[in-house]
Amino acid sequence: MAVSPIPFVDLAAQRRRLEGRIEAAVQRVVAGGAYIMGPEVAELERRMGEHSGVKHVVSCANGTQALELVLRAWGIGPGDAVFVPAFTFAATGEAPAWLGATPVFCDVEEQTFNLDPASLEVAIGHAERQGLRPRAVIPVDLFGVPADYQAIHAIARRHGLLVLQDAAQSYGAMRDGRRAGGHALAGATSFYPAKPLGCYGDGGAMLTDDDELAAKLRSLRFHGMGGGGQYDNVQVGTTGRLDTIQAAILLEKLAILDEEQAARQRVADRYEQGLSNLAATPRVPEGVASAWAQYTLRISDRDAVKAELAEAGIPTMVYYPKALADQAAFAGALTSPGGLEVSRRLTGEVLSLPIHPYLDEAAQDRVVDAVRTALLKRAG
Repeated sequence: MAVSPIPFVDLAAQRRRLEGRIEAAVQRVVAGGAYIMGPEVAELERRMGEHSGVKHVVSCANGTQALELVLRAWGIGPGDAVFVPAFTFAATGEAPAWLGATPVFCDVEEQTFNLDPASLEVAIGHAERQGLRPRAVIPVDLFGVPADYQAIHAIARRHGLLVLQDAAQSYGAMRDGRRAGGHALAGATSFYPAKPLGCYGDGGAMLTDDDELAAKLRSLRFHGMGGGGQYDNVQVGTTGRLDTIQAAILLEKLAILDEEQAARQRVADRYEQGLSNLAATPRVPEGVASAWAQYTLRISDRDAVKAELAEAGIPTMVYYPKALADQAAFAGALTSPGGLEVSRRLTGEVLSLPIHPYLDEAAQDRVVDAVRTALLKRAG
């Protein structure tokens, strides 16, 4: 008998909750005719600034471009070393590589999967010995948990590094009394549909309290436009604008984001209660509120468990099956001399379970029961 699968991410349920509101928002844009840089774009940036507590929000075309534009605004280029975690999505390494800089891959912490400050510290000296200029570090808030920015900033100050927070998975999360995106000189986030705050296509944003940086980012995303308008090009920029329709959709989703993240937390709590005695469940540091972009277990017999869960109609994902330094795109890349032991071990153990605000308790119980069955079979 075929088992009906549950959705890994249920965007349809969210759309049903916002039914009528999304359609009306899109129709206002269509009727207004301001399809590029319409009023909804500025309103989204304003409301995100209020929500995040960050002075400036500059929207753009996608999360990868958000990283790249900040680095470009800082003048990062050939001969510069940019330090990134080895266990994350490729975008974090791509952004400096696009600019001719050298990504230097560091290991991650065992518990949080985020950038290990100790690995960063030794990587800086290694980059200098290779003739590179250490310029910036991009910590990633993996799976929704902000990195240890206090420790990272202490190292960055000693070595003169700029810090760019990759909050693609953590928008809405909290650490040290601040929301994600506001823990560094600049932050970048993604509005990819499956993100905690996602649109119906691609989109991204850059966040900063620095007035000069914000002005430069606004110029760069619009062909280097100056004060004289779009035909006054004061620097070489790009086409990096967020579509007005996507901004209108995001405004409706931002209005319910805090409620949705509270619902994600309830799912995570039930998973923790049901699975923590059998599996290595996610560790969130004290005083930190995760955005729960993913709920990720560590399982030694990961691939077999994944296959068994699929037969039971439980979708899972592996984020990520390869460390960035082991990807063909980054062949020969510099790595921290301390090694990437944790990053490489995680690639064979991590398994992400369904987590979203509309996963009801019956579906949660089904996930927990299936995971427990698979793990108990191997334990006994």
